[in-house]
Amino acid sequence: MKTHFATSNPGKFKEAKMLFNKNNLELEHYNVDLLEIQTDNVEELALYSVRHAFKALNKPVFVEDAGIFIKSLKDFPGVYSKHACYTIGLEGILKLLEGVEDRSAEFRAVVAYKDAENEKVFKGVCRGNITSQVRGRDGFGYDPIFLPQGKNKTYAEDLITKTDLSHRAQALKQLVDYLKLQA
Repeated sequence: MKTHFATSNPGKFKEAKMLFNKNNLELEHYNVDLLEIQTDNVEELALYSVRHAFKALNKPVFVEDAGIFIKSLKDFPGVYSKHACYTIGLEGILKLLEGVEDRSAEFRAVVAYKDAENEKVFKGVCRGNITSQVRGRDGFGYDPIFLPQGKNKTYAEDLITKTDLSHRAQALKQLVDYLKLQA
């Protein structure tokens, strides 16, 4: 059974494709800018998006929505992570954290899957800290400033760690396990 990943982010698709290939599952890219409702709930956002994608595609599809939640900034940027990254950028986030001792943060991901009969949600969380400067050149988004708990390299410095333990990887692994049971 072929599954479609509805995303306009090629980095997200590449990460998912590697995991699907490793598990002998077919994955197609459905390149689409999804409508986003105004909510501060990642799961609500993902479910709305997957329903919209399924209605347009009428094939098994999933979406992934995520955010970085910074404790000292009262969970900002959260569901607005993409917007914050495009507007104030990583340097803006680092500026907001200047002189702040508690730099703890967590990435939260929700993968919402839908086919003709089923609708499922899978979640992943990765805790860590925000670095004081941009580190590394790989990855995308907040990867250069996120240091996973217990690690000494950012996601942008160590993509292997990211693909193994990231919030997205956790949620996608749950989806893969679910799809393997359906096969």
